[in-house]
Amino acid sequence: MSGSRSELKPAAGPNDHVQGRDDAPITLVEYGDYECPYCGMAYPIVKRIQARFGDRLRFVFRNFPLAEAHPHATAAAELAEAAAAQGKFWEIHDMLYEHQNALGGAALERFAKKLDLDIAALEATLAGGAPHQRVRGDFMSGVRSGVNGTPAFFINGRRFDGDWRDEEIFAAALQSHS
Repeated sequence: MSGSRSELKPAAGPNDHVQGRDDAPITLVEYGDYECPYCGMAYPIVKRIQARFGDRLRFVFRNFPLAEAHPHATAAAELAEAAAAQGKFWEIHDMLYEHQNALGGAALERFAKKLDLDIAALEATLAGGAPHQRVRGDFMSGVRSGVNGTPAFFINGRRFDGDWRDEEIFAAALQSHS
């Protein structure tokens, strides 16, 4: 983790995938990679933090697939974006993290079917390229924000460089912004 205090660029907005109220006093943005084991470690911590803070926290997820290290990460991110077109981003987001050790093509198709996604529409969305552009846009916003690994967290627009693995430290950092 770097000692820099990078700012989020762009700020969280209506084009992001968001859980929580828009007027929540705390916004936590994660740049994540569905195949990254550290992101997999962070996933249940973020869930507990969300439960702990309730309406005081708005959670935003942006894709930052590290394709050279994680060969299935980009496809998983693009699937999540295609699922978003059917209103199921968060459902597949959770499924991808809960099964991150098996993200090959057959598994991704199985996840889509399990969520009752319209497979033909999903394939058309993927073929149209919008999910690829979205993932690329998220990635580039991460680069502009100083992200160089995953997970990377921003609290109210400022990079959190503390130890997110220590839930109490993470919660204290969030609390200090409310």
